[in-house]
Amino acid sequence: MSVLPADPTTSPARVVFDLAWPLTLKAIMLHGIVVIDAYLVSGLGEQAIAVLGLAAAIAGLLLGVLLAFSNATQIRIAQASGTGDASFLKSALFSGLAINVAACALGLVLLAFAAGPIIDGLAHDAWIADQARRYLLVFAVVIAAESVHQCLSAYFNGTGETRLPLYSYLLGVPVNIGVSISFIHGLLGAPEMGVVGAAVGSATAALLQAAFLGLCLWRRTAFHRGVPGWRNGTFRASLRRHLAFAWPIAATFVSATVASNVCMLLYAKLDVNAFAAMTLIMPWVQVAGTVGMSWAQATGIIVAQLLGSDRRGETLERFLGGAWRAAFVAAGVVAAIYLTIIALSPWIYSELHPTTRATLLSFWPVLLLLPFPKGSNAICGNTLRAAGETVYVMHVFVWSQWLFRVPVTALLVLYPGVPVVWVFSLLLIEELIKFPAFHSRLFRGDWKLASVET
Repeated sequence: MSVLPADPTTSPARVVFDLAWPLTLKAIMLHGIVVIDAYLVSGLGEQAIAVLGLAAAIAGLLLGVLLAFSNATQIRIAQASGTGDASFLKSALFSGLAINVAACALGLVLLAFAAGPIIDGLAHDAWIADQARRYLLVFAVVIAAESVHQCLSAYFNGTGETRLPLYSYLLGVPVNIGVSISFIHGLLGAPEMGVVGAAVGSATAALLQAAFLGLCLWRRTAFHRGVPGWRNGTFRASLRRHLAFAWPIAATFVSATVASNVCMLLYAKLDVNAFAAMTLIMPWVQVAGTVGMSWAQATGIIVAQLLGSDRRGETLERFLGGAWRAAFVAAGVVAAIYLTIIALSPWIYSELHPTTRATLLSFWPVLLLLPFPKGSNAICGNTLRAAGETVYVMHVFVWSQWLFRVPVTALLVLYPGVPVVWVFSLLLIEELIKFPAFHSRLFRGDWKLASVET
């Protein structure tokens, strides 16, 4: 299924919106896993929030790897959808699943050996370390389920059926909340597990979501059992081709996730109140930011389909121009959401220490400006990836993260007396650093003439 409009006069903003709004809601619910857990355990105090922040930073590394390869699979499937080749779709789906499952298995093995020393080195006390270990043990189920769920989501997104992944979260989120509350507080006969109970709710929801999308895929395609052969002759050859396409995209997302989680682990060296404030605001940054990011992701999917169907020139120019102008409106919406969250934080987190609430309020100038360069950079990055310039995009992300944000974060965190708002402002400065590299490449226009390898 393709999302390309049959009528060439259809507004580009409308085409992207129809694809983007389910992506946005689904992404909000995905990132909302941590927001929900943080809200549900916030009443247990700053130490419980510190447990969640530490455990989520470690688990986020693995989830980021899975999301990385799934995003690569999504672009590959969008290209396949543009060509209308059923064997291409089948090859992209099963190659993506194989890579995700292998990455999950390797990641869980590494987690079993490395998580303990990391937790012991960063936890403020023995209770936080013990609870973080327990949380991660249960959260491993979430990681395993998401290895399948995210790949299936990528398949449906790439073929234009973005509502089905959204429906999986509409099914899973209420289950997550209900089960989490029961196991956090020991209600309805469940054991009282405190912060670990939040992981039980997330695991239950993740398994349900993966099963739902698996059933949807079976009912629609029977897992492509009736499609003969593979895109490149054999599954092994198709897997190699998929991996060759995916690794720069995956490396970009992995680098971003690792950098973010390394920074989150560095934040653990702040005092408890500052760390609690960062733990609470970062999921909100991701959740609200999905409005702009999903718009850019939808733009990339449609660009990939346009290139796959060889619809370039004026059609591509018109689409991208309209989508980009609307992206600035989306950035304004994100900024308004951020300011609303900050304004309501004294009521949302009324049980927090006054110092923690004051720290949250100090973040508003950064949050007001951040969505605009971030959204424009995302449009550039997703467009260039769809055209095959994955290595260039990877370099822009990797060097801005590891030559700037991570080392400067370490410097500011480890230097005594630096206000935490300075640490938080590095998110904005990083986007400003990436801005000229992305926009100069896009405006040069070479990518429009590139041949998309299929």
